[in-house]
Amino acid sequence: KELSSPYVLICRNYKGDVDMAEIDHFLPLLMTQEEEGLTCPIMSHGNVHFLWIKHTNLYLVATTNKNSNASLVYAFLYKVVEVFTEYFTELEEESIQDNFVVVYELLDELMDFGFPQTTDSKILQEYITQEGTKLEVAKTKVPTTVTNAVSWRSEGIKYKKNEVFIDVIESINLLVNANGSVMSSDIVGAVKLKTMLSGMPELRLGLNDRALFALTGRDKGKTVTMEDVKFHQCVRLSRFESDRTISFIPPDGESELMSYRINTHVKPLIWIESVIEKFSHSRVEIMVKAKGQFKKQSVANNVEVRVPVPSDADSPKFKTSTGHAKYVPEKNLAVWTIKSFPGGKEFLMRASFGLPSVENDEMEGKPPITVNFEIPYFTVSGIQVRYMKIIEKSGYQALPWVRYITQSGDYQLRSNF
Repeated sequence: KELSSPYVLICRNYKGDVDMAEIDHFLPLLMTQEEEGLTCPIMSHGNVHFLWIKHTNLYLVATTNKNSNASLVYAFLYKVVEVFTEYFTELEEESIQDNFVVVYELLDELMDFGFPQTTDSKILQEYITQEGTKLEVAKTKVPTTVTNAVSWRSEGIKYKKNEVFIDVIESINLLVNANGSVMSSDIVGAVKLKTMLSGMPELRLGLNDRALFALTGRDKGKTVTMEDVKFHQCVRLSRFESDRTISFIPPDGESELMSYRINTHVKPLIWIESVIEKFSHSRVEIMVKAKGQFKKQSVANNVEVRVPVPSDADSPKFKTSTGHAKYVPEKNLAVWTIKSFPGGKEFLMRASFGLPSVENDEMEGKPPITVNFEIPYFTVSGIQVRYMKIIEKSGYQALPWVRYITQSGDYQLRSNF
């Protein structure tokens, strides 16, 4: 819990080799470190190590007296947050207190004697339910996934129509300084699946990944270098390492197959220019020009240009060449919304605000203009799904569908406001 009134809310000792009283040293250690401004994700007391994360008003702490794999411990702690959030919508002190029985049941299934076990929330929900009465009945019938090597998928799944939907979603992070120079940019991508397939299908996914083409001697310059690639547990990593084939038995329903980052110079897809004029400290006029710097065949949807305005502004007046603008006083923003923004087009927005005579620019600083948008049927990196093979022993035919989406991540353009 928060440091203001700390106490242990719930705990589970899996191996019995660390004294339960050791956790009492965690918060004093953390408070000491915070006072010194030296907080560290791993702290030690004697031969006991505390590995911790914070989520809302909770601290999730793992203790060990061995040289444990820290990456595994943190991956498990974040997985616990994910599973509990799936169950309780919000993970906080109150949701733990209201669901002690379910929490202990989940802790028993998530880990056994210090080794992570079933961590897929969809599988856990088959036999650990919210209702206490169902909890006891369901325990008599444990799904085959608990003892099965494919712990993320149940057997006996059947669909009348077998389909796989593949979404390649890329978010652009961009920071442009007031002089118009790109200070930093990168692309964060994910390949998401919605699988509606019967039985235990084997899937193979091919991407235009540069390492794949380098291995096969076919690097023609139309390939993409992906970094920080992270796969769902279903992907056979040894197969990927040997020949770059993404081979897997998919979870049923929605899942994230992989994520990646591309550290590259990104040309701003939506370019913003802004001019501000002040008149005798009584009013301010803002002009914003937005230009679509992506191919003309594409269209950006639901574009939002969020322009900071002085906190004491009033009497807003707007004029736009397209879309509509509104004043959001609680956030000190003028928000210009364009439902459909074709590539190559330019649009203008003019705003006028009244100001009191007292200036307070220096105290407020200069927050950046931010832009939100989504461009379907387009990836800025050029990544493509080359093929998706679906093999199942019954021999049914299945349809793969692919969709590409580019959207704004942390997209900021500093201005001279």
